[in-house]
Amino acid sequence: MTMLSNLAPIPELFVSYDSAQKLKAEASDLTSWDLSPRQICDLELLMNGGFNPLKGFLSQADYDNVVENMRLADGTLWPIPITLDVDEAFADKIELGQDIALRDQEGVILGTMTVTDRWTPDKAREAEKVFGADDDAHPAVNYLHNVAGKVYLGGPVVGIQQPVHYDFRARRDTPNELRAYFRKVGWRRIVAFQTRNPLHRAHQELTFRAAKEAQANLLIHPVVGMTKPGDVDHFTRVRCYEAVLDKYPASTTSMSLLNLAMRMAGPREAVWHGLIRANHGCTHFIVGRDHAGPGKNSQGEDFYGPYDAQDLFRKYQDEIGVEMVDFKHMVFVQERAQYEPNDEIVDKDNVTILNISGTELRRRLAEGLEIPEWFSFPEVVAELRKTRPPRSQQGFTVFFTGFSGSGKSTIANALMVKLMEMGGRPVTLLDGDIVRKNLSSELGFSKEHRDLNIRRIGYVASEITKNGGIAICAPIAPYATTRRAVREEIEQFGAFCEVHVATTIEECERRDRKGLYKLAREGKIKEFTGISDPYDVPTDPELSVETENVEVDNCAHQVLLKLESMGLIAAS
Repeated sequence: MTMLSNLAPIPELFVSYDSAQKLKAEASDLTSWDLSPRQICDLELLMNGGFNPLKGFLSQADYDNVVENMRLADGTLWPIPITLDVDEAFADKIELGQDIALRDQEGVILGTMTVTDRWTPDKAREAEKVFGADDDAHPAVNYLHNVAGKVYLGGPVVGIQQPVHYDFRARRDTPNELRAYFRKVGWRRIVAFQTRNPLHRAHQELTFRAAKEAQANLLIHPVVGMTKPGDVDHFTRVRCYEAVLDKYPASTTSMSLLNLAMRMAGPREAVWHGLIRANHGCTHFIVGRDHAGPGKNSQGEDFYGPYDAQDLFRKYQDEIGVEMVDFKHMVFVQERAQYEPNDEIVDKDNVTILNISGTELRRRLAEGLEIPEWFSFPEVVAELRKTRPPRSQQGFTVFFTGFSGSGKSTIANALMVKLMEMGGRPVTLLDGDIVRKNLSSELGFSKEHRDLNIRRIGYVASEITKNGGIAICAPIAPYATTRRAVREEIEQFGAFCEVHVATTIEECERRDRKGLYKLAREGKIKEFTGISDPYDVPTDPELSVETENVEVDNCAHQVLLKLESMGLIAAS
C-alpha cells in the first residue's frame, strides 16, 4: 500500500547534525544579519518545510511574479512575498553570491543564505497588489513602510537549527512531525482550523460541524508567531485553548501551534494559509468570514468583503491541494438552547437570536461585566480575566503632545498630583526635560534623535503600563508615525490616552517661557518644531484641550473626566 501523499515526508532545508556543527564553526567568518521577530517566523517555516516549495527568501523574479500574479517565476501558486528586508547600509556591504549568517536576536545562528538577488522594491505597488491598498491603516502596510528595511535580499537558505522556543514546546510541531503523528494514529482526512483568537462555544460548534461535514479529524492550528497588533497575547490564548481541548473528543482532535507571522492579507492570506496547512499534512481547511482581515481602512470601511477570501480560495483550491470547508456564522438560539448556522434558521422571526461580537466581548472584559455561559466556557473566561482585569485595575498611559511651551508639562504635573491624590496605582511622570536628563542625555535634536527619544519614552511607559502603573508622558512628539508606534507598543498592555494640547504656535511663541522661540527665529536653533520643523497635528486624539484663557486645573480635570469615561479610573 502506498503512503498517502499528504502524509509522506516533505523536503526541509536543514542539513545533517554533523554538517550543521561544521557550518556553525565556519559561520563565524561570515557577515551576520540579526533577524527581526517577523523574519525569524518566516525563516522557521522556510527551514521546516512549512513554506515548501520555497527554498529560501524570494529572488527578485519570484517576488515580482508573486506580487503581480500570486505565482513564483516557474508558475507555482504562492500568494505572499517572503523576502529578507534589510537596511541600505547592510545591503551595500553585500556582494552578490556571498553567504551571510542569519542569527536570532541573541546572536544564535539559525541558518545561512547565499545572496543571489538584491533590489529596492516598489513598496507602494506591493501594498496595492498584496494587501489591496496602499493604506497605512493596514498593519502589514504600516509594517512595510515604517518598520521593514528598504532593500530586499533573496537567495537559497541552508538550515542549521530551529529557532528556540521556551514556551509550550510539546505543542509545537514541524510539518513532518505532524505528518508522522497523523500516520501513527491512522488519520487520513484532517480538517485544519486557523485561529488568532481565544475559542468560545461558537467556534467549538463550528469546528465540530466542519469535521463532521468533511468526515475528517480536527486539527486546531492556532497562530502563535505574530498576529494583529492588539490581539490577545499567545500565552493567554494557548492557556485558553488547553482549557477547551477537554471539550473535544481526544481520539479525533489534536492541537498544534504554528509559528507564523500573519500579514492580515485577507484573500491572499487565506490561500497562503491553505498552502501552509497542506504542507502540514491537512486535507481540509476552514475558511472564515473575513478570513485574516485587518479590520477597517482609513475610510472606516472593511479592507475586504466578508466572502472575498472564500471566493479566492475556492478558485485555487485544486492547486492548493486542500479542500475548503466554509465557515458558517454560528449564533445561539435561546429557545432551543443551541448554536445554529445563522443562514439555516427558518423561524428567525419567532426565536431569540443571541450573539456577542468581539468588540462587545472586549467591552465586557474591560468593564468587568458578566460573560454568559452560553457564549463561552467558564475556564476560558477565567483565563481572559487574569490577563485582562477590568480597566479600572489596569495600567495605562496618558500621552500629551503639542508645541514647545503649549502647557503640556504644567497640565501633566497637575494631572499627576490629582491621580496621586486618588491613590490605588503608582504614577510616573515622563516629562521631556526629565527624560532628556535620565534616559537620553546623549541625544541631540535632529529628527532621528527626537524620534529615538520618543521611542525610549514609549518603551518605559509600556513597561510601567504592563506592570499596572500609570505613565504620564509630555514630550513634543511631532511625528504621527512615531506616536502610532508608541501607541501600538503600549496598547499591548493597557490603554493609551493621547491628549493634544492644542495651543496655537502664535500663543506658544507669545509665551516663550524658555526663550527658545526667539533663538529659533534668529536661526540659533535648527529644526525647531513649528518654526523650522513640521508638527503633525493628531487626527483623532482621545482628547484635545485648549489652554488659552483656561485654568491649568480645569485642563487637568478634563483629562480626568476623559480617563473616567474610558473606564480607567473608577467614578468618584
